[in-house]
Amino acid sequence: FPANRGDCRCPPLSRCPRCRGYSRDVEGSWFRSLFVHKVDPRKDAHSNLLSKKETSNLYKIQFHNVKPECLEAYNKLTEEVLPKLHSDPDYPCDLVGNWNTWYGEQDQAGEARQPLLPQAELLLIRDYSTPPNEELSRDLVAKLKPHISHPKPGRGCPQEYLEFRKERSRMLLSRRNQLLLEFSSWKEPQPRQGPNIYELRTYKLKPGTMIEWGNNWARAIKYRQENQEAVGGFFSQIGELYVVHHLWAYRDLQSREETRNAAWRKRGWDENVYYTVPLIRTMESRIMIPLKISPLQ
Repeated sequence: FPANRGDCRCPPLSRCPRCRGYSRDVEGSWFRSLFVHKVDPRKDAHSNLLSKKETSNLYKIQFHNVKPECLEAYNKLTEEVLPKLHSDPDYPCDLVGNWNTWYGEQDQAGEARQPLLPQAELLLIRDYSTPPNEELSRDLVAKLKPHISHPKPGRGCPQEYLEFRKERSRMLLSRRNQLLLEFSSWKEPQPRQGPNIYELRTYKLKPGTMIEWGNNWARAIKYRQENQEAVGGFFSQIGELYVVHHLWAYRDLQSREETRNAAWRKRGWDENVYYTVPLIRTMESRIMIPLKISPLQ
């Protein structure tokens, strides 16, 4: 058989096996190119390339799935204890926001098949810098250690925290958390007056695509700041990796719809969607209501 289709003298519609094989190869190559995302080699970690160069805050996001019958008690306990806890200089976190999920994940778990009521909490971890200062990092670990694993009363871990943690655990079906860095192109979350609803959009990306995502959104975020709806943009550093969280604020659901529709009328927004959608494996949206103690109202 000829070495390639260009050397073949068969009629275009012939049944030559060599021609048919070449055609299938070309078709397969073209078809695969629609779905296989090529990842360019990088010379640095995406956490260094996408976070703020001078100082980048480290955030912790927690999701608590609360037993339905315990929701009121959970909120009451949280509003009583958290403000005092975060005002303690030995506690190494500041509260950024605390919400109840209004619309979003409503999975079922447990033998009674009770619906979960997810709660979200965003914390700023104090005294962290990127690139990390070795002395500060050791101090941060020393401060965090009493509050994780099996905490005991003593310096940096008040008795009230232990009682709070024990009481709260009785109200939960499950919990999970992540450590996050903030995208350099997004503003740092600042306290805001309410009333607002918040949307947390979570994207799980294909491995190797985080830098492309960050670069596209660095150009596109300007289309979503007209109503000051952009609160913060984060990517996971520890926990489930290649996860992005975008936090938005709206007056109500009607305002959300109008703001999102307005973005499509701006030249360039459609291009951002075109280039970022292929990077996504899964995505999820939560509409959340802030607790009374949340700095983000």
